[in-house]
Amino acid sequence: MVTIASIARAGEGLPNARTESVADLVLTSRENEKRMQAKNSAKDDVEVPTLQPSQAYPQQKTAKQKFAFAPLLLQISAPLFGIALLILIWEIIAVKNGSFPSPWVTLQEAIKIFSDPFYQKGPNDQGIGWNIYASLKRVAVGFGLAALVGIPTGFLIGRFKFLYAMFSPIISLLKPVSPLAWLPIGLLVFKAAHPAAIWCIFICSIWPMIINTAIGVQRVPQDYMNVARVLNLSEWKIMTRILFPAVLPYLLTGVRLSIGTAWLVIVAAEMLTGGVGIGFWVWDEWNNLNVPHIIIAIVVIGSVGLILEQTLVAVARAFTYDDVAN
Repeated sequence: MVTIASIARAGEGLPNARTESVADLVLTSRENEKRMQAKNSAKDDVEVPTLQPSQAYPQQKTAKQKFAFAPLLLQISAPLFGIALLILIWEIIAVKNGSFPSPWVTLQEAIKIFSDPFYQKGPNDQGIGWNIYASLKRVAVGFGLAALVGIPTGFLIGRFKFLYAMFSPIISLLKPVSPLAWLPIGLLVFKAAHPAAIWCIFICSIWPMIINTAIGVQRVPQDYMNVARVLNLSEWKIMTRILFPAVLPYLLTGVRLSIGTAWLVIVAAEMLTGGVGIGFWVWDEWNNLNVPHIIIAIVVIGSVGLILEQTLVAVARAFTYDDVAN
């Protein structure tokens, strides 16, 4: 590379006639170097545009948009396919067995039933709406009594080891007993069908609340109890300020299991006790050999149970950080 110093050294040995040309070369070289420096600085000042991922890969963004609704589509289509499969199996059974009603025949009967669900033509001839209402009233009374007794009992059993050891064998013995086995005891004690049905609901739905509440109390961290002892809190404050908030998720799980058990029990109890109720309505339709109405009652019983359970699941999610939609 030719530099100013090399040109100057080369011009030292030249005659005086070439002195002016050498000086011109030196001046030209300096101007060229200044121009090159200016060009380099201009290049450094130029910003190189950078592409965002969405600009560099437009096809990838399109693919993401294309599959954005895939989970929602799966969530909707999967239950629809399941219902369609159930109806298909139902139709095949109806074709093979002439006494079994088809889905279309059952749908026509359902339209007739729900066109006037609250008619009354006598004490034993009422619409399906009144029968569901009567069953829900019995469930509410029996379930409410079970909650009033079972939740405090669960707190006490979980809080004190002596009570846990005393009641544990009793609960283990009575919990597996069938709901219908308690019905004769209720009829013997209460001398009437209505309180006997409520008794069955009470005795069968109390166990999940007792067990889950007691387990929740036993799983409270020991550090919480140590702090309560340091602060010298009373037993009432320990129950309300420490145990109840910590046990609430377990308690709501027990309540959710109990409401399902209560709705299951009332249908079986009403079949035997009679009167107004969805269980008695099913048994009465069987005596009349009205199979479409029985299928409609099965769907109604399942729908009401699902609504009750999902309502309690929503309440449990609102009061706990844990995942309780098992």
